[in-house]
Amino acid sequence: MPEAVLVARNLTKQFSVDRPPAVNRVSLDVFRGEILSIVGPNGAGKSTLLQILLGLLTPDEGTIRIFGVDIVRHRRKVAHLMNYASTDLSLPYSLSVRENLEVYALVYDLPDPGQSVREMLERFSLQSLAKTKVGKLSTGQIARLSLAKALISRPEILFLDEPTATLDPEASAEFRSVLREQVESNHLALVYTSHNMREIERLSDRILLIESGKTVACGSRDDLYHHFDCDNLEEVFLKSMARARQSRENGELVHE
Repeated sequence: MPEAVLVARNLTKQFSVDRPPAVNRVSLDVFRGEILSIVGPNGAGKSTLLQILLGLLTPDEGTIRIFGVDIVRHRRKVAHLMNYASTDLSLPYSLSVRENLEVYALVYDLPDPGQSVREMLERFSLQSLAKTKVGKLSTGQIARLSLAKALISRPEILFLDEPTATLDPEASAEFRSVLREQVESNHLALVYTSHNMREIERLSDRILLIESGKTVACGSRDDLYHHFDCDNLEEVFLKSMARARQSRENGELVHE
């Protein structure tokens, strides 16, 4: 059994007493060498859940541990084990590829920043672009640089929020291939969000479905196919969300 990097139990976050919790008693595990994708409609609580898992929001209830350390109480002890990347995080366009990586190597106070930069340039096939300004890169090249930036600190767990939202199909396929290689070769634990069902289907080891802040189902692609009697993730998503909404209207707890 792979080692659990992150263990979260009964996470709950409510921003207003007049509204239901944004996250409602969600539990999950993330293991080494695994991609766990979080899927749900807009407003389902995905962003709030990610912020809680990163230690940027404090849950009202529940616990999150990374290698057994409670990140709510001791985030500084484990902050270096996590990193995050999103399409919303822009890179300084006036800096070159190498300069961007050098900045982050210094931010993370790496013991040998020069070596770390060289490793990232090689690992993500960016050597020929090292002197190129970010503003002149393609969206696919920027995505590779963003991933290199996120991994230069050698995190144990990486959170990616809609990383391919701006990529064309060819660049998305290249990104998925590079990402899978990094997860497997470095035994990285990865938490991933996307609205692209085909991408989630191809990339994920396990999928967590949430709706209105609650867990609807969690399992491998084949587990979900079997559970919802479907043969593709889009059907699973539509059927699971419809079932969750019906259960909510009936006043039932949604947790399968």
